Amino acid sequence: MNITIYDVAREASVSMATVSRVVNGNPNVKPTTRKKVLEVIDRLGYRPNAVARGLASKKTTTVGVIIPDISSTFYAELARGIEDIATMYKYNIILSNSDQNKDKELHLLNTMLGKQVDGIVFMGGNITEEHVTEFEKSPVPIVLAASIEESKKISSVNIDYAQATYDVVTSFVEKGHKSIGIVLGSLEEPINKNEKLGGYKKALEAAGIEFNESLVVEGDYSYESGMEAFDKLIEGDNKPTAIFVGSDEMALGVIHGAEDKGYNVPEDFEIVTSDNTKLTLMVRPQLTTVVQPLYDIGAVAMRLLTKYMNKETVEDHIVTLPHRIESRKSTK
Repeated sequence: MNITIYDVAREASVSMATVSRVVNGNPNVKPTTRKKVLEVIDRLGYRPNAVARGLASKKTTTVGVIIPDISSTFYAELARGIEDIATMYKYNIILSNSDQNKDKELHLLNTMLGKQVDGIVFMGGNITEEHVTEFEKSPVPIVLAASIEESKKISSVNIDYAQATYDVVTSFVEKGHKSIGIVLGSLEEPINKNEKLGGYKKALEAAGIEFNESLVVEGDYSYESGMEAFDKLIEGDNKPTAIFVGSDEMALGVIHGAEDKGYNVPEDFEIVTSDNTKLTLMVRPQLTTVVQPLYDIGAVAMRLLTKYMNKETVEDHIVTLPHRIESRKSTK
């Protein structure tokens, strides 16, 4: 049997308005009445309908989270940070997987809005003008996490991907490497096309090393594309001696691709990856990596969203968190 607010009111001999005030924490209820209503709620097992409450208060205390790949260790760590802060501020999460498909992302966005969410955390690779148009039309706030939107109109939380890549390539140069490969995700994505590739080129230019397009390989963040990327990197005459890889799963593919061809890491190739998920410690040799504070990116994005939802002051809508390089066994 579905217990309603009417059942609680009748059992407690109060009005439905009084029950509503108790459920919503309104202080204008006598302590004795509050105690009686709460006892009836507990005894009957009444659960308030979030949608019905939302219609009255114009808030559902629900947040939508759109994530590209729910099975990814990268996004799982981000989602943990989002959920922990959401729980702290008493928000529920609706999590949806977009498969990094633009049409599905836009459909999920409208689906979330149809569910009366109070705000949305969005994670996606290639944020287009169409995305931005939909974000700007949204009646609720939207915050991007680990996603770059070129116009900087939409609030976001990231690290400085260009500087992180510059730091890695510069560290290779300082060790004497002159042929440095880079394996990235889709070059349609601003993070790869503008930030990481831009940092790579800037570091080469600063070192007086000519940019060689054959040393740039595009993957899709998967283990398999990492193995394929390694094969492409060693096809040409200018075989790299150091490789920066744009995701941990691809980095595992690069290492195993090298091993399958009879090479050793780091003796033949030094490898640095970019995420510092748990995968970096589960492979041998353990991976030197850019440490992205993935949990913190998710947590800060959610906290920023709560500020918008609660009309708090926001000092900076573009948040850049610090990064560092953690040296392990895949580099000398």
